[in-house]
Amino acid sequence: MSSHISAEAARRRTFAVISHPDAGKSTITEALALHGRAISAAGAVHGKGDRKGVVSDWMSMEQDRGISITSAALQFEYRDCVVNLLDTPGHADFSEDTYRVLTAVDAAVMLLDAAKGLEPQTLKLFEVCRARRIPVITFINKWDRPSKDALELIEEIETRIGIKPTPVTWPVGVGGEFRGVIERIGFGQWRDGRRAAGPQVPGMVRYERSPGGQQSAIAEVLGEDESIERFGADYERAREESELLSAVEADFDQKTFESGQTTPTLFGAALVHFGVGQLLDLLVDIAPSPFSRDDAKGEPRDLETGFSGFVFKSQANMNASHRDQLAFIRVCSGRFERGMQVTQAQGGRTMSTKYAQTLFGSARDTVDEAWPGDIVGLVNATGLSVGDTIYQGKAVEYPPLPAFAPEHFGALQMHDTSKAKRFRRGIAQLDAEGVVQVLYSERRGEATPVLAAVGPLQFEVTVARLSAEFDVPATIDNLPYQLARLTDAEGAARLRTAPGVEVFSRPRDGAFLVALPNKYRIQTIVNDYPGIKLEPLLAGGQG
Repeated sequence: MSSHISAEAARRRTFAVISHPDAGKSTITEALALHGRAISAAGAVHGKGDRKGVVSDWMSMEQDRGISITSAALQFEYRDCVVNLLDTPGHADFSEDTYRVLTAVDAAVMLLDAAKGLEPQTLKLFEVCRARRIPVITFINKWDRPSKDALELIEEIETRIGIKPTPVTWPVGVGGEFRGVIERIGFGQWRDGRRAAGPQVPGMVRYERSPGGQQSAIAEVLGEDESIERFGADYERAREESELLSAVEADFDQKTFESGQTTPTLFGAALVHFGVGQLLDLLVDIAPSPFSRDDAKGEPRDLETGFSGFVFKSQANMNASHRDQLAFIRVCSGRFERGMQVTQAQGGRTMSTKYAQTLFGSARDTVDEAWPGDIVGLVNATGLSVGDTIYQGKAVEYPPLPAFAPEHFGALQMHDTSKAKRFRRGIAQLDAEGVVQVLYSERRGEATPVLAAVGPLQFEVTVARLSAEFDVPATIDNLPYQLARLTDAEGAARLRTAPGVEVFSRPRDGAFLVALPNKYRIQTIVNDYPGIKLEPLLAGGQG
């Protein structure tokens, strides 16, 4: 069994797609699924037209606004590997959800808009990946539209982030006049660092959009002479620039990629599927397979030790016909088997895993077994919260997932007191999912919880879901606070009557938070209350 576990883990590639809003994350998620033959036509993931079987952006607000608010998990087989692809929220207000997803992956694909280059959210996400030592592959998207110069983009990444791009494809034709790419390495041919140096295609790969744009792009390999004949100056310029990259040692290296010093970079256009097949092959070729993870004590748990995993996301009502709750588990070690009895590390409760599913957007299939790197949805595991560890056999507890520092606060008011029970149930559910942080203060009482969020869109989602899923209309009254600090029970008691601040309890973990109007109030509190405990939370900007 042990050797089988290692063999199955070696087949897994678990990665997240991350980017600034509107860079094309959901589009490339769909394009990757199309190239992996997990769907038959573009539109199936997003439910366009009559193709509603698989939906990545499953929430009505996501479909109405064309943005990703929640994260989604897709699994499919490609070549001899099992691909676990996690799409993340596209809006900065949900950076906390993105951070949680990044705890569950072994690599990341960062999308850049070719016209905009590095944007604020992109910079923050790169920093999160660096802090978590997650190798990053960069895909410069929308090259079929007017864009910045390719060399300028490469220089921007290196100077602003401090990570060296090593282009594995190089565009023939400027942005908006995309002819194809020079492949600076071979694709789909190797593993574990064994690759011949230099270009594998003597010429270029020409792209052509498929009829209707719903199938994979047509890719034609052209030799050197034909490339020059058909694309002349564009090809010559691309070849010269590719040679320049080699001269400045910007060639792919597996070790520096895995250590986070370099980022293999591709050029493409996800909407028309240009370059997506090469991205998928590259992920299978170079992305790390699951490895031994450190527990809360910093000790690694071997892949072949008994089953273990942690909850990185909880989501209810993904499918209106089910109306249930799913706890998303990243399998870290051992073999998961449906029906097995597992122990929850937080509290020692034993629970069954009878109802376990794999996910493809909002579509579900019962899963009988899973291996390190896989994502399993446990149905109606109501005792599990985000960050919890479950295991069988040797006890383990993985590090907790920190809560972000909120920057927006609002008092939640329900309109119909006869629905108080539903209101409480809905708030508890959304709190468990981590949609918002739910806080209570003596000043307002339990009937008026205060929501704390990284961004105001989280409030809109909360109100919309309370109405749609629990039939509880509610409104948010914004409060004049912009930041929060952690304190202890003694500090909470001392500050309850302090002017201009409000003390809250957070039932999720029993913590006490002090909400303040600005950073200057922190200093006056420290001066007025000597020895008071005020500790920062994880900054939302880091997510």
